[in-house]
Amino acid sequence: MLTKLEKEQLRGTIFHHLDGIATSTTAYTLHKKGVLNFILEHKKVNLKELVTTFSANEGYLNIALRILCSQGWLMQHLDNTNDTIFYEINENSQIAFNLAYIYEDAVSLLKYSVNFPKERIGLDAFFALERIFKKYESQFGLKNAAKGSIEHQILKHIEGVIVAPIIVMLGVRGLFHKYFMEASFRAQEFHKDPESFKKILDFFANLGWFNKKKDTYQFTDKGLFFAKRASAYGVTVSYLPTFLELDELIFGNPLVLNTISSDEPEKHVHREMNVWGSGGAHSTYFKVIDKIIINIFNKPINQQPKGILDMGCGNGAFIQHIFDVIEYQTLRGKLLEEYPLLLVGADFNHAALKVTRSNLIKSDIWAKVIWGDIGRPDLLAKDLKEDYNIDLKDLLNVRTFLDHNRIWEFPKKKTDRISTSSGAYAHNGKWISNNLVEDSLLEHFQKWKPYVEQFGLIIIELHTINPILASKNMGLTAATAYDATHGYSDQYILEVDVFNNIAKEAGLHPDPNYYTKFPNNELATVSVNLLKGT
Repeated sequence: MLTKLEKEQLRGTIFHHLDGIATSTTAYTLHKKGVLNFILEHKKVNLKELVTTFSANEGYLNIALRILCSQGWLMQHLDNTNDTIFYEINENSQIAFNLAYIYEDAVSLLKYSVNFPKERIGLDAFFALERIFKKYESQFGLKNAAKGSIEHQILKHIEGVIVAPIIVMLGVRGLFHKYFMEASFRAQEFHKDPESFKKILDFFANLGWFNKKKDTYQFTDKGLFFAKRASAYGVTVSYLPTFLELDELIFGNPLVLNTISSDEPEKHVHREMNVWGSGGAHSTYFKVIDKIIINIFNKPINQQPKGILDMGCGNGAFIQHIFDVIEYQTLRGKLLEEYPLLLVGADFNHAALKVTRSNLIKSDIWAKVIWGDIGRPDLLAKDLKEDYNIDLKDLLNVRTFLDHNRIWEFPKKKTDRISTSSGAYAHNGKWISNNLVEDSLLEHFQKWKPYVEQFGLIIIELHTINPILASKNMGLTAATAYDATHGYSDQYILEVDVFNNIAKEAGLHPDPNYYTKFPNNELATVSVNLLKGT
């Protein structure tokens, strides 16, 4: 049985692993192009100077450098007043930058790992894994890898690159089924090439995840800890297609991963894996939302919304969850015959709409499922009224991790705002100032205010934190991975306080009875809000 301290340490390992996927790919790309050596030579450089010298795409280069700041390898000097950004070396820069070449094998491995969701590990992938296993066992020749050293940090990064895609694949494919977790098993039960698969299991055994007796394996308490949290790796691993295109994104064609239409499969992310990974964490946030839903639908019937609209409905799971909560835990649930609940699922992705319709039909839940753009609530309201005679204002609006992923729109009215955010943002490779990001969010909320001010907007949102804070708390936050996955894919995550202040400025105020952040301290990267009009 693991102690509380041991669990905290293993949770920290997961964060280091996630850091590894973001940092290894970023650092190695900058190393190959000579950016890291240039920074070491000049000690302090202007972002625009780097862009000119290396013909880089300013937005993605800025994101890359900020990632290194979050790992404690560089210092960011951001002046939102004058829209200038400098990066300066620190006491860790020379050691870390001079060791960036070690990431080569790890980044090469990811070219195979990216295909694990679609196919079992092939022969070429086994060769690549075997090669990196041997180098890992010799600590890549590093002489000093004591805990707390830059060398140890890099080894943990590489460990993450190795294990994260494998643990996600095994989780999706069933190795972490209760049967395997409680009993001993053999490699041939899980793979058609058992001799090669044994090498993977042996690697995990060396990490302390399995006990091995002859040809059988059994989970240790440590292994069970990671197995039960396999989905924690899912979101970051789902962005491997993006990480493998950093050469192009930063120094070549910034549009390499763009899709032409919403009908085309996304190139930058394995969406199915992303949904699987995010679902593991959502249950924690749903508990807060359940409390809000129960309170609202226990009010007198004339004070309740006529229904719910889930913007960005995905696969329809959230609608199903909310309906179950209302049906079985609220006053409204007892009155559904007399006061039917209007359920609407909206999504920008046509494939998601098909999945939602199918899943809701299977669950015998009647809902309207329509196309919608989170950036055009006016169009959504028009379609609802014309096609279904539903007034958007009569619905409780809910959405999860969506507002930061809206299609970028430059603010129509530029203000004299001086942003308090430390974030790094891009649109199609171009740098977007933090002042504009805040102005854009303000106008986004202002668009929604007329439709949500009566019954409110329940929103789960992702956030960034200052890179100085992240660097001082490595192993306690996934901020580096979030900044990388979302920054490189043109998503706009702001700090919690910045986000809430913009909402208030738009006239949508967080209800203090329900406002929650995770974790409940300065490292918060997720918030749950009920935003209501004044």
